[in-house]
Parts: sequence; C-alpha cells; structure tokens
Amino acid sequence: MGQACRVSFPIHNSDLSQVLLDDRDGSPEKQNSAALPPRWTRWATFLLLAFLGFLLRLPQLGERPMHTDEAVNAYIIGQLLAGEPFTYEPQDRHGPGLAAFALPLARMQGAKVFSDLTESELRLTTVLAGSLTILLFGAAVEMFGFVPCLFAALLFAVAPLPVYYDRYFIHESIFVTVTFGLILAGWRACQRQSVGQAALAAACAALMLASKETAVLHFFALAGAALVFWRWNLRGKVPGGFWRPKTVLAAVAVFLLLSVILFTWFGSNWKALAALLQAVPNLLARAGDESHREPVWYYLRLVTGGWSGGMIFALAAIGIIQTVRKRRSSPYGLLAFYALLLAVVYSLIPYKTPWLALNFWLPIALFAGLAVESLWRMPAKYPTLRKASRAVFILLGVLAAALIIHDTRQRVFIHPADEANPYAYAHTSEDLLGLPAEIERLAHQNVIASPRIAVIASDPWPLPWYLRHVAEVGFWQPGQQPGKADFYITSTEAADEYEEQLKDFRPEFFGVRPGVLILLWSSASR
Repeated sequence: MGQACRVSFPIHNSDLSQVLLDDRDGSPEKQNSAALPPRWTRWATFLLLAFLGFLLRLPQLGERPMHTDEAVNAYIIGQLLAGEPFTYEPQDRHGPGLAAFALPLARMQGAKVFSDLTESELRLTTVLAGSLTILLFGAAVEMFGFVPCLFAALLFAVAPLPVYYDRYFIHESIFVTVTFGLILAGWRACQRQSVGQAALAAACAALMLASKETAVLHFFALAGAALVFWRWNLRGKVPGGFWRPKTVLAAVAVFLLLSVILFTWFGSNWKALAALLQAVPNLLARAGDESHREPVWYYLRLVTGGWSGGMIFALAAIGIIQTVRKRRSSPYGLLAFYALLLAVVYSLIPYKTPWLALNFWLPIALFAGLAVESLWRMPAKYPTLRKASRAVFILLGVLAAALIIHDTRQRVFIHPADEANPYAYAHTSEDLLGLPAEIERLAHQNVIASPRIAVIASDPWPLPWYLRHVAEVGFWQPGQQPGKADFYITSTEAADEYEEQLKDFRPEFFGVRPGVLILLWSSASR
C-alpha cells in the first residue's frame, strides 16, 4: 500500500516542497532554484537595490503638500506624542499599524509634540517600509527564482507607482510589506510544516489587519487562491500530518495576541476590541461610497498609464498566461490565482482610490520578472539567432529603463501634486502652502504678536497640519460661534452664515484641493 501511495502522490510528509516546486515543464523558477547565486552575493545584490530605492525616495521628501489623509495620520502621531492612547475609530480611521512604526521613528528624530513633526520625518516611515519590501525579494529568491526577483526588486526600486506612494505618509506601503511577508512565511510554513514560519506568517497577517481593514479582502483572496491552487495544481491531495495542531495553534495564538496588543494600544484602550467588530460592516458600507466611485477598469487604467505602464503590464500578463496555461505547481501558480482574485474584488468595489493600486504591484512585478527571464532564455533554442536577439533584447531593456525613468521623474518629482497626475488623487494644492506665510506676514504688518485664528469649516483638513505652529487656533463647525479672532478661515459655504461677524474683514482665497477653496479673513481696519 505504501508503494501505491507513492505512485498516486509522490510526496514524503516531511518534504512538501518537492511537489510544490515540481514543474513538469522545466520552468525557469525550477531551473533557478537549482542554480542560485551564493547567499552572500544574493543578499549583497538586494541590499544594494534596497539602498538604491531608499536613496531615490529621499529627494524633495518634504516639498510635496501634505494630502488630507497624511495630515490626519500626522495629527494622530501628535496625539500619541502628547501621551494620549491610540483610539481606533473604524468609521473614519484605519488601524494602529502605521502609528506603531511611525511613533518611535518620530521620537528618534527628536519630535516631542505635534508642532515638532515635519513632512520628511513622517514620510521616512513609509520610505523605509518600501525599502524593506525591496529587500524582501532577496528572501523570495528560493520561491520565485533569482532573475524574476531581481527584476521585480528593480521595478519596486525605480518605477513611478511604488516610488510615489512610498513617499506618502499613509498605510499602504507598510500594508504591502507585511502582505509580502505573509506570502513568503506562509509558503515556507506549508513547505516545512514550521511552527516558526507559521507564527511569522500570523504576525504579518495581524500587522496587515492593524494597518488597514482591507486586509479582510486579501485574506479572502489568499484563501480562495489556495483553494483553487490545491484543487487544480495539487489535485486536492495533501500529505498526512500537513496541518499539525501545534502549527495551527501557534499561528492563531500569535495572530490574536498581536492584534489585541496593537488595537488596544498595548492594553491602554480595551474599547478598541468592540470597535474592531464594526470594521467589516464599515468596510462594506464604504465600498459603496459614491464620493469615491470609479469605473471597473480604473486600476487597469492606472497601472497601464504613462510611457512605461503598458509595457510592464504586458510583461506581467505574459507571465500570468504562462503560469496558468502550464498549470505550474510552483509559488507562481498560487500568486496567479491570488492576483486574479484580488483584481476582480478590487475592480468590482465602486469605492476606489489610486494608492490601492500599490497592492497589485507585487504580483505585477514578479510576473513581469518571470516573463523577462522566459524571453531571455528563448533564443537558446535557436543558436543562430542568439547574438542578434540578445542584442535586441538589451536595446529594448535600455528603452524600457528610459521610459520608466521618465515616468518616475514626471509623476514623483516634477508634478507630484498636479491635478493631471493620476496618482495625486484629491491632492492638497500647492497654493495652500502660502497660507501660513500670509498669516505670519499680516500678523507682523498689524503688530499682532500671538494671533488668534478661528477656522470654520465642515471639513478643515489639512489645515490642522499647516496651522500646527500657531499657539491659538480653534476649529468650529458651521453654525457654531467661534467668538472674536484676529483671523478667520472659512469654507466658501460657511462664509455667508457669518456675514455680520466678518463685515470688517477682507477675504483672500486659497485653493485647498481641486474644486475646494477656503477664505482667509483679515481685518480691513488695521
């Protein structure tokens, strides 16, 4: 009977990797796994790429205006610096993941209060997260092959979309990093039946949930991909003892423990656990939000845009088609199903924002790398054409690099907040940067040592960030009475309600974001 089992399912229980890495078609990833470069060479290469990505993300880091979401996240860090615990509000805010990484980094840079924070200090958190993602490709080489991981790391290091959003103080960069960690550790846990790898995968899953509630969608996509992969590639057969109780229990325990620690902010706010139960209903409600409604093809248009987007996406499509057509039982099979399920889920949800496209960049980069390796190997079948085809391939590579560099320069550094930039979604206008300086100028002109500012707007963001250095500033909703002030800042809608109070003040308009203006009211009598 033992011999019969080996014929129908040639796996030893302690070595699942043999079947998972068994590509009957002699795939590139199997060939790579047999001829990987020395470990020190591999890690030196990916450390260099991570450093390159880090350096590329640093220039002009503080010059782009703070997006409203960045300003809200910065205000949360300011509250934490003041000694307040993190308060999880599933309706308006994401989890504590970003704050857990940003707070110690802000303190290390010397910030003690909200007004000490700067754009560069805050954005350094996501710059480091993006650089860590590049480095993780070094750990993925045994799964996906050296050349595909090398190419994918290069795309993460220099392509416009990851560079742009790694310079945003939002949750997405950290979310992508720990998602990659979950995939790597989860695959190894399945290969080796490793308690340590299972615990690491669970920790990454907990960090995903602590970063964004959309983690639920990714868990669904990963579970669905694993099910399809198991039925289609492994024919539904799993070796005995695959799900060892201690492995499962360790993963569940780590996930629950770390989630509780983070959401209760290390035990200081236990009400967060009850609020966490509202995360999924709020996620479903937000999914149908008409204010951010975009067409089904929105993300496809985003990742294929610019001079280089279509080329990269075409390479990724070739890699996915190769994987699905050949029914590969390597990690690429699982990644293909995960990418397709995730694309369907995100595209069908009406609520869309461009930074969510960063979640697609991981499979896109890896499949593009797989396609590049396959195309590079193809001339080996035709020796007479090898030299000419390789020369053409290199020329096309140089052209592709030039296109990517052009897009990154334009979208990240030249026009980072321009309304025509598809990455700059409802972005804060550069015009708003002149507001604090104008208040300072008028205060000096009117000999006001410590001006009192009253802001009246239903949505004042990102003004709390830009007025953080003002000692006396208050925020009121329309209809409330702010009392006397040296300067008033109102939305255009609220201005009419305070006509009598503002009759001795003259207005000055400032753009907040596309289609949104505010008025700065200063005394006309002085």
